[in-house]
Amino acid sequence: MTAIIRRIALAMGAATTLLAAPAVAQEEASAAAASGAVPVAESPFAGPALWKVADEDTTIYLFGTVHALPSNVEWYSSAIENALASADSIVTEIKITPNMAAQMQQLVMSKGVLPEGTTLRSLLNEEQNASYEAAMGQLGVPAAAFDRFEPWYAGMMMTMLPLLQQGYSPDAGVEKVILAKAGEKEQQALETIEFQIGIFDGLPQASQVKFLIEAADGIDEIKPMLDRMVAEWIKGDAEALAALMNEGLTDPDIAEALLYSRNRSWAQWIDERLDTPGSVFVAVGAGHLAGEQSVQDALKARDVEVVRIQ
Repeated sequence: MTAIIRRIALAMGAATTLLAAPAVAQEEASAAAASGAVPVAESPFAGPALWKVADEDTTIYLFGTVHALPSNVEWYSSAIENALASADSIVTEIKITPNMAAQMQQLVMSKGVLPEGTTLRSLLNEEQNASYEAAMGQLGVPAAAFDRFEPWYAGMMMTMLPLLQQGYSPDAGVEKVILAKAGEKEQQALETIEFQIGIFDGLPQASQVKFLIEAADGIDEIKPMLDRMVAEWIKGDAEALAALMNEGLTDPDIAEALLYSRNRSWAQWIDERLDTPGSVFVAVGAGHLAGEQSVQDALKARDVEVVRIQ
């Protein structure tokens, strides 16, 4: 089930902002069970990888995040602290605001609800239904809970629920910590919530169903796999993280829409931002800064040098 590792990383950005949306996500996940402890081996690195892009009057730090973590994970190093302190502004994938939950609810109801008379399970064949209903039962969630919703929404919720039930929390996620420590610094965003939801909503139905069923079939592996990914992230082993995340990425629609095209777009933003003096701390999902066709690869294609500093 290694294919689902990349899907976890890709889905978590939007999924963690959906937890206040309709259906049962937050309520059913509130019975968190495990401690969420993540094993971390010794490493020569001081912490998660941190990169820098700079010219004579502009510095842009690139930090790969995990959007939800157990509360006991220690990752905030002096290098990250110094980079954040020197930054004039903080840039995240989407702008995190107090009214984001309400905005997400509206978007899900406008984009994620199936037409009247169609249910999620009516889109699945017999084998897929069996996998889906078994996974929902394992989560302790009624099989009909997501019947109103399109497969992409159900897939993201099925990805997040096992993590929430076993100790992972968006409140412990890197973005929440970074923004809290940034204080009154200006906050910017590379994308909008509408754009991120539109990516999932715009996937072909077959890709949405594939995403959902892979999550259902790998329900027991989601937390152990993310534990492995987080352990490599904490150690700062970018190559090992990339190797984990690149396993099984076979759906070209999902790969292009959720990852590669966005990496190219963000590289363009970074390249153009170098024309404006100042210092910026960019925090985006770690999956975008690891593996083939990463943001760094896209910057290299633009002849922009990226230097790792942690």
